[in-house]
Amino acid sequence: MNWALFPLPLAAAGAAEGPIRRTFEFGRIQTNTDWILPVAAFILIGLFVRAMYRRDSVDLPRPLCWLLTFLRTAVFFALLALYLEPQWRMEQEHTINSRVLLLADTSLSMGIPDADEPGASVPASRAQQVEHLLGNTPLLDELRTTHDVEIFRFDEQLYRDARISLEKFQPEESDAAAEAPAAGNPPGTAEPDWEEFLQPIGTETRLGQALTQLIGDERNTPVSGILVFTDGGQNAGISPDAAAQLAREARIPIFPIGVGSDRLPTNVRVADLMAPERAYPGDRYTVTGLVQAQEMAGQVVSVQLLARDSDSDAEPGTGALIETRQVTLGDASEVLPVRFEITPDRVGRRTFALRIEDIPGDRNPGDNVREVEVEVVDRKTRVLLFAGGPAREYQFLRNLLYRDRSVEVDVLLQTAQQGILQESDRILDDFPITREEMYEYDCVVAFDPDWQELSSPQVELLEQWVAEQGGGLMIIAGPIHTGNTVSGWVQDQAMAPIRALYPVEFQRRFSGLDAAAYGSREPWPLEFTREGLEAEFLWLGDTETSSRQTWGEFPGVYSFTPVRGAKDGATVLARFSDPQAAAAGEQPVYFAWHFYASGRVFYAGSGEMWRLRARDEKYFEQFYTKLIRHVSRGRLLRGSTRGVLLVGQQRYLMGDTVEVQAYRLTDAQLEPFEAPRVPLQVIGPGGRVQNVALQADPSRVGSFVGQFTVLQEGDYRLELPVPESADERLTRRIMVRIPQLERENPQRNDALLERLAQGTRVDEDQTGVYYVGVEELLAPPPDKPPVTELLRDRTRTSIRPIAPTSKDWERYWLTWMMAILCGLLFTEWLLRRLVRLA
Repeated sequence: MNWALFPLPLAAAGAAEGPIRRTFEFGRIQTNTDWILPVAAFILIGLFVRAMYRRDSVDLPRPLCWLLTFLRTAVFFALLALYLEPQWRMEQEHTINSRVLLLADTSLSMGIPDADEPGASVPASRAQQVEHLLGNTPLLDELRTTHDVEIFRFDEQLYRDARISLEKFQPEESDAAAEAPAAGNPPGTAEPDWEEFLQPIGTETRLGQALTQLIGDERNTPVSGILVFTDGGQNAGISPDAAAQLAREARIPIFPIGVGSDRLPTNVRVADLMAPERAYPGDRYTVTGLVQAQEMAGQVVSVQLLARDSDSDAEPGTGALIETRQVTLGDASEVLPVRFEITPDRVGRRTFALRIEDIPGDRNPGDNVREVEVEVVDRKTRVLLFAGGPAREYQFLRNLLYRDRSVEVDVLLQTAQQGILQESDRILDDFPITREEMYEYDCVVAFDPDWQELSSPQVELLEQWVAEQGGGLMIIAGPIHTGNTVSGWVQDQAMAPIRALYPVEFQRRFSGLDAAAYGSREPWPLEFTREGLEAEFLWLGDTETSSRQTWGEFPGVYSFTPVRGAKDGATVLARFSDPQAAAAGEQPVYFAWHFYASGRVFYAGSGEMWRLRARDEKYFEQFYTKLIRHVSRGRLLRGSTRGVLLVGQQRYLMGDTVEVQAYRLTDAQLEPFEAPRVPLQVIGPGGRVQNVALQADPSRVGSFVGQFTVLQEGDYRLELPVPESADERLTRRIMVRIPQLERENPQRNDALLERLAQGTRVDEDQTGVYYVGVEELLAPPPDKPPVTELLRDRTRTSIRPIAPTSKDWERYWLTWMMAILCGLLFTEWLLRRLVRLA
């Protein structure tokens, strides 16, 4: 119970958020009835004391009798005061500002330009429209006059930690903002980098999931409402209807702002252009272009194939005309292949361009051209098959490569008897022991070999071939040698260089795994990661969609070789999907790969891709043909003696990060080039140039690494000037495309966004409202009030107890009370002795 209220100055308790007050109270008294028992006990004790002294002091003077009674009663009064725990309680007024949450869509569809928007006064792409709204209009300032503002972004996930927080204006800041509205920043603060924050990089749009997570995180705070900037392209995750129900329960209205066009843009484009990376004089190959159109079904367009030398200075999309085809366009879901048969007659690098001639009504002519580069060489790919035993995988691949006119295949079967015949160009009796022998090969395919049979110089030679010469190594694990963790090479310290080549880490002991961990009685499909689905060297078809379908129809594999996991920097492509084989909540690694210096190493958990032949023999052929080309790229693409420029793959999705490595750069004297960094030019679609600094790799002199993000669909050319040379350059090409999910339905989904707004009715007077476009948000029609009027002020004020800054009160109080008690007891004892009372 409070006895008194004493306001204190703010400075008395240090910095505080509101008024501070000090209240005197008894800790034992929480309600009005808590007084009854202690006071009644005190009265009874007082009556007893009075009766006792009345009996004992019959012969004493009356004043002395009352004095002794008073002293004894005072002692019990002091004990009562101690029991009641007198204390000072300090409280602080705490104000929680009303909050408005802004949620911006950063999926790839937000990067689509809407050039067909009539009268658009803001930049064309959807992300740029939101950027313009937040950075160049008074919206944020108007919101901050009443609320704190938090801006989040989402695509395939909600980025909780990547947020921009803007506090509510103080009164003086509100006046300044009213006089000069800007981008929503108080004086002295840096303006957010809206372009970087809103970069469209996500490959999925999980609107419902992002809203659900955001509401769950913020429902206990005074949220006035959520503004969502999106095109409504929900294509993954839970439904936004579930998020609307959760918002309604939390009494948080949602205000969607739809950006983009509500109809498909009229457009025809070259969706892709594919050709083999290498070809041979006289061997015919196919260049395949994929043409896709929107809202132009039935129209006929001319498709031209052009060619030029790759080292020419001609403009992109130009060259000598090879052939022209007439193509009748289909609907938006139909991708039309256009194939051209090419027979090369000379060696060198050729760039082919597929160009669609201009057609009336095409809103984006910039995507009518795609290029691909083909290298015509007069040497075949040299492959060494190195096997610990004659497994089916080895036999099928040996026969396949032997029949391939573009490949020379040598074999080394460790269990073969002397003089045995095998289909190959050469049969080796021992692993290469000299550089001349080893450096002839572009790729080594190792089928569960016994690495312990190699001498130390051979192990060192293999490591140097991969690291320094860009050799490609494919490793097919098996239970005989890789699975032997007791006496096999996995435990051999001398085999550390071999283990370093693998993209996976090995367990030192598999004592916790029984035989069932190595295989199953039924096949299990491969569980591909996102990187695996996007890796074109694993595609069993011309497109990602057809490849997913083929892998989905593949029954799977029966076994795998257990490993601890992927190494740092390695990419897991697929996992063994049997849930019984999971360890620590993670499925075992089945496919993985990584860069080892300038070389590439691919790992497979077992040799069972021959089972693809049950579906169609061509799938087994495609699998290994593409894989051998992928791991051999470091060898096949060496175009200069002064270094090599490497990228992870040739094709990327928009928003991906491209890892770039410049390896073995040399100076004019052919010594390893030493510098803190080297410049890389990235020439994107439309000729836009981005400069990227490749930093020196401290582990290898002459090597440099860097990365950049691709944010536009189309062809990119990477150029690295060779140090200390006149005009020599290392070059690579990559192709960037938009994921199919983000392209299937790019138009604004008004029905979904309207339903989301109406589904968050808080009460009769407050509900969400859907604003069609940023222009309608800034200047709403008569039937829609401004959003600032719909966002109620939900500021909360609460009283919080705070600890006192000092314990002096308790210390002084107890000291004085003990002194008073001792004084009273001593005085009473002394008087009783003087008057001779017991």
